[in-house]
Amino acid sequence: MMIVILGVLRFLLITLLCGVFACTAILVIPFDRGGRLFHANARTWARVVLFVGGIRVSVLGLDKVPFTRNYVYVANHASMFDIPAIIAGIPDQIRIVYKKELEWVPLFGWGLRWGSYIGIDRTGGSRALVSLEEAAKRIRDGASVLLYAEGTRTIDGRLQPFKRGAFHLAARAGVPVIPLTVNGTFPILKKHSMVVRPGDVELVLDRPIPFTGSDKQTEQKLMEDVHNVLSSNYRNQEE
Repeated sequence: MMIVILGVLRFLLITLLCGVFACTAILVIPFDRGGRLFHANARTWARVVLFVGGIRVSVLGLDKVPFTRNYVYVANHASMFDIPAIIAGIPDQIRIVYKKELEWVPLFGWGLRWGSYIGIDRTGGSRALVSLEEAAKRIRDGASVLLYAEGTRTIDGRLQPFKRGAFHLAARAGVPVIPLTVNGTFPILKKHSMVVRPGDVELVLDRPIPFTGSDKQTEQKLMEDVHNVLSSNYRNQEE
């Protein structure tokens, strides 16, 4: 019972910290150029959140990535703690691609809307196409981005089938894709839970995969290649 109570207290404190850092993110936006101040604020938030949660992050494969250009990072999604672990652990100017519905969340959503991260309209139709092209342009202009290939968080700790959305965006942007495996976040905070448990997170970077082509067959091949890499590095996290 005490473990649960402490876990809920961590969750509430982290929620409060999200509101505080959302306010600081909004304050720096008028002075930001290229999103660097916004991302620096996000990295500070990520490190504080990980500290409060008792979470340690290690990164493997940093020597495989030349951080001299922009990429599309494609990762699995197991927990809300994937984001702070990646932001704090990867030494790159990464922009998060998020669903635009989050912009309705007070403070946190407002920071996303006016900041340097990239919102995608998933309702379909012309608005979805416009947001997709805007995201591709941001990538081509020099921002690395993070996409989750599964589309949503796993509910059982296993790697889920991939969806084409991340790879379609990579095709439009025409930049290399980096497979990024996230291990250890699922038991820290499961989907629909409010109990944060301390733990160790491992990020595994693989070599960039060049994207050559823009047809569905090329996207499918890229999706299969990335899935194979993540499958080989992924550790099932169910208890």
